[in-house]
Amino acid sequence: MMRADKRSNDEMRPISFQADFQLHPIASVMASFGATRVLCAISISESVPRWRKEQQLPGGWLTAEYQMLPGATSPRGEREVSRGKISGRSAEIQRLIGRSLRAVLELSKLPEITIHVDCDVIDADGGTRCAAISGAGLALELACKRLQKQGVLSQWPLRQRVAAVSVGMLQDEAILDLCYEEDAAAAVDMNVVMCSSGRLVEVQASGEEASFSEEELAKMMGLAKKGLRQIFDASEELLAKGLL
Repeated sequence: MMRADKRSNDEMRPISFQADFQLHPIASVMASFGATRVLCAISISESVPRWRKEQQLPGGWLTAEYQMLPGATSPRGEREVSRGKISGRSAEIQRLIGRSLRAVLELSKLPEITIHVDCDVIDADGGTRCAAISGAGLALELACKRLQKQGVLSQWPLRQRVAAVSVGMLQDEAILDLCYEEDAAAAVDMNVVMCSSGRLVEVQASGEEASFSEEELAKMMGLAKKGLRQIFDASEELLAKGLL
């Protein structure tokens, strides 16, 4: 099978992470998976949601928002704010981003602050939620390093890193890191969120008018692990630069 961009089935698109893309957030990362680009920014507010105080829960909180900018797709998309509410898709993705980051964050080791994670899709060519989780996880670690240096954090709150990648079945073959054309045509689409230890956070898999076998699931998981290792390696390269 010849893929849309002539990659091999187990090959990722070019991955890049650019730190401090924005001026005002404590940390920001532009995550690029091929032509997909997502700006992930971390901001801090010195309060926690009322429900956490009412339940007397220790520590802080992390919440995430996700949106696609109008020019991220062709034709132009409509701003969700103009409709008065976010779409079901955006709501589902931002909940996934929040769950993924909280899975590796010990909230009890935070002071009473809220970490706001904003993921804005600049260009969409498939895998936006995976790029958002991977970029946001990297931005969160960078933010925690800076908060610790500022004395805001007295304890290191991150257990490990987290990232995500897409895999799927197309023409009866397992493929890694689907672009939009492949995602639209795939018989099976799966997103895998994993910690750097290899433990899974979430697996979203569904057949589009199709089903899949345990053997095919195993093949997709094998590809996902290979791609995630590359994402973690790219994250390590950026953090090694000491961006404080």
